[in-house]
Amino acid sequence: MLNHIVIMGRLTRDPELRRTGSGLAVAGFTVAVDRDFANKDSGERETDFIDCVAWRSTGEFVSKYFAKGSMVVVSGRLQIRPWEDKDGNKRRTAEIVADNVYFGDSKRSNDQQRAVPTADTQRYSAPAPQSVEFEELDNDDEKLPF
Repeated sequence: MLNHIVIMGRLTRDPELRRTGSGLAVAGFTVAVDRDFANKDSGERETDFIDCVAWRSTGEFVSKYFAKGSMVVVSGRLQIRPWEDKDGNKRRTAEIVADNVYFGDSKRSNDQQRAVPTADTQRYSAPAPQSVEFEELDNDDEKLPF
């Protein structure tokens, strides 16, 4: 059997990190995912809001490095979880149990989006490209190692 799902979208709120009674980290978050096509009646693209759960170090990673509005790629499995509401009615919830969570934006666009400069962006910059000079080889193929 195969149960694997990958989504890409923006976080609708900051991830919420909690701990179980035994100290296990679990982060809950919602991802807004735009559909690839427009609604034929309104002409607008609809958005799905997908609940996600990340356990242990993945949950800690999500809560530490992502915030509301961050572009995120979530890879995991779809889980249908039954529960009972306060009136005793049986309900079901679909959520993604995240195995891996990746950055969907570049670091630069994340920094611009948050508008908060970090120590890394203030202190360091990319090295300037250097020119490299090459030397012409003889046509003696016997000297080549391949």
